[in-house]
Amino acid sequence: MTLTDICEISVKFSEIDSMRIVWHGNYVIYFEDGRESFGRHFPGIGYEVMQDTGIYAPIYDVHTRHYASLQMGDIAVVYTTYVPKRGARLDFKYKIYRKRDNVLCCEGETTQLFIEPNGDLMLELPEFVQEWKKKNGL
Repeated sequence: MTLTDICEISVKFSEIDSMRIVWHGNYVIYFEDGRESFGRHFPGIGYEVMQDTGIYAPIYDVHTRHYASLQMGDIAVVYTTYVPKRGARLDFKYKIYRKRDNVLCCEGETTQLFIEPNGDLMLELPEFVQEWKKKNGL
């Protein structure tokens, strides 16, 4: 089973660079926006749950590939897909399209590792993620 969320983001002036295109670092922010939307549409692993439990999942690894540019006023369509992996981690793949012509602008992956409230790396998947996976047939 694949879980994918789709959200739209309007490109703002503050996100463009001197070439009048979205600065490459902002695509990682769009990935985060995609994860937030994913958490709203597939409740149980969102940031509010992490805040309530004190167990967090900071970014460990990020990869991006850029193919075309977004400009101010464009709508970015972000596809965020959960990738099941073994261990105490969350993995997602992303595809960002330009809405006006459906061109793939960027794709990438992130890995987040779970940490205990004291900051120690977790070796087992937190209970709330295990419950979320069962609920979603993973």
